[in-house]
Amino acid sequence: MTGIPVCDDINVLTYNIHKGYCTGNRRFVLKAMRDRIAETGADIVFLQEIHGTAMESSAKRRRFSYPDQPHFEYLAEEAWPHFAYGRNAIYRKGDHGNAILSKHPFVSWENIDISVFRGSNRSILHGVIELPRKNSRLHTLCVHFGLLEQERREQLQALTDRIKRHVPDNEPLIIAGDFNDWRRRAGYQLYTELDLEELFVKLHGRHALTFPVWAPLLPVDRIYYRGLKPTACKRLSTEHWRELSDHAALFGVFRL
Repeated sequence: MTGIPVCDDINVLTYNIHKGYCTGNRRFVLKAMRDRIAETGADIVFLQEIHGTAMESSAKRRRFSYPDQPHFEYLAEEAWPHFAYGRNAIYRKGDHGNAILSKHPFVSWENIDISVFRGSNRSILHGVIELPRKNSRLHTLCVHFGLLEQERREQLQALTDRIKRHVPDNEPLIIAGDFNDWRRRAGYQLYTELDLEELFVKLHGRHALTFPVWAPLLPVDRIYYRGLKPTACKRLSTEHWRELSDHAALFGVFRL
C-alpha cells in the first residue's frame, strides 16, 4: 500500500463489507476482502454488515466458497488474534452485525442495542483494547446507524450518552463505522459534547465520500477520535476495492 507512512503508530480501518458480497450481490468475495484488508496492515479493523451465523445450503456454500466458521473469525484468521462481535439483525438463516478485529487484546467488550424501529436492528460495539507497548487503554466503538433521520438522531444521542458514562476523559477513543449521515449532522454534536474530531475533516478539510464505491457521492462512513494525534488517512475505493463491497473502506493512522 502506498502513501501511508510506516512507523510505530496505530493503523485503523473501517469497512462496511456488505455481508461479503460484491455490488449487486453477484459474487461472494469475502476471501478477496480478507486479502485486501490484510494488505493495509491495520492494527484495528472496524467492520459493519458482517455475518456471525450464515446458514446457507451445501450447494450454495460450494458455489460461493462460504467459510464454515463465522465470517468475522474467517477474516480475523489472517492477522488479528483478538476480535469481538455484536449481533444487530437476527433472522431465520443467521445473523449479522458489527465486529472489531485487533492485534492487541481486549480488556472488555459490550454490544449495546440502539434499535429505534422494529425491523431496523442496530447496535454499538464497544471494545476496550490494551496497548501493551503504550501502557494505555484504547476505547474502540464500531457503529452502524439507521437510514431514517429520526432513527439516527436517537442513535447519535445513545452513542453520546454511552461515551459520557463509560469512557474516561483521559483515555483515547476511536469511533468508526457507517453513520449513514449524508446530511453531515453528527459531527457538530460529537464535537461540542464530546470534543471528538473526524479524521478526514481534520486532515483534508472534508468528509470522505464513500458510497457507492464505483462513484462515491455520499459521506456515510467516518472515523472520529479523541486523545490521539492523526497523521494520515486514505479512502480505499480504486482498483481491487471497486470490485468488492458497495462501500469504500477508510484507512487512518494515529499516534498516541
